[in-house]
Amino acid sequence: MSKQTPLYAAHQRAGASFTDFAGYDMPVRYESDLVEHHAVREAAGMFDLSHMAEISVVGSEAPEFLDYALSNRLSALENHQAKYSLLLSPEGGVIDDLIVYRLAEDRYLIVANAANRDAAVSALAARTDGFDVAVSDDSDEWALIAVQGPHSKTIISEAGIDLPEDFADLRYYRMTTGTFNGEQVLIARTGYTGEDGYEVYVSDAHAQALWDELEATGANHGMRLCGLACRDTLRLEAGMPLYGHELSLEWTPAQAGLGKVVVAKESFVGMPALDPAPSDARVLVGLVGEGKRAARAGYAVRSIEGDTIGEVTSGALSPTLGYPIAMAYIDPQYAQPDTELVIDVRGSDVKVRVQPLPFYQR
Repeated sequence: MSKQTPLYAAHQRAGASFTDFAGYDMPVRYESDLVEHHAVREAAGMFDLSHMAEISVVGSEAPEFLDYALSNRLSALENHQAKYSLLLSPEGGVIDDLIVYRLAEDRYLIVANAANRDAAVSALAARTDGFDVAVSDDSDEWALIAVQGPHSKTIISEAGIDLPEDFADLRYYRMTTGTFNGEQVLIARTGYTGEDGYEVYVSDAHAQALWDELEATGANHGMRLCGLACRDTLRLEAGMPLYGHELSLEWTPAQAGLGKVVVAKESFVGMPALDPAPSDARVLVGLVGEGKRAARAGYAVRSIEGDTIGEVTSGALSPTLGYPIAMAYIDPQYAQPDTELVIDVRGSDVKVRVQPLPFYQR
């Protein structure tokens, strides 16, 4: 039986269509995928992300532990700074991609993908030996609401949240604290849409009231409620990987274009990820086409000569750009920009060309 977020009743009232995602009943759309997608690009959209996993890492050696447990140097973070990181297997594959926030000198918050909650918690807990640190799964204590788009700062500022005086100066990949209904909330300038935006962490008990407050405020600024369908096309346009599609234990960070997220350190789990990939290892590329026929995950990519040289991991007709886009792992000799290739789209050959990621930047 699927679980439900604290905002499930609000989604029902708003007429959402639901899908099972990572064991949760999640809104896939409210109105239409296109309306919601364009709202985020042009005004703002609000998402329920309460299915995501929140993991606390606390202890005097938390910075050293995370340098060992994750792919980059988290000890270098300032308080209230965030960083994108990877949780690697000992062999260098990707268990999950994460956002790590440093809340204090000895306290970090890690946000993992919902589908990888148990795997992330287990892997982190297994790496604590020898460190003065505690790892705890606090996912059930938090709700997460994202407001994304050009009007997001105005909406957060005008909603009934008691914000610090310097909120307007909050930089990208930084977080601050506010107060709502007498309780502290965490507000991060992060997101997964390619637009400016904020993610607000609030307790389950106050999630409904905050959602209602943001919805009412956002209505004056063109904000729409948004589901997972438009979240997927937004992140695809922005060239952001999705675990299980562009990231997995099978692909190394270097193959996924994330080699810079792995930093050389004296010792860390996943050190083989520093090794150069074999010369014939497939690499992730962007592909763009013409017309309206979009590729989907699993479709074969072929050379002009007809040889199968890769597979699509994500694809869609881009609502912003108006043409088909896709990400795919292909043989490296075909990865140069503007290389012409073919995708088998339901039995028909569709010509595409390689394009550097991202497809869209604000």
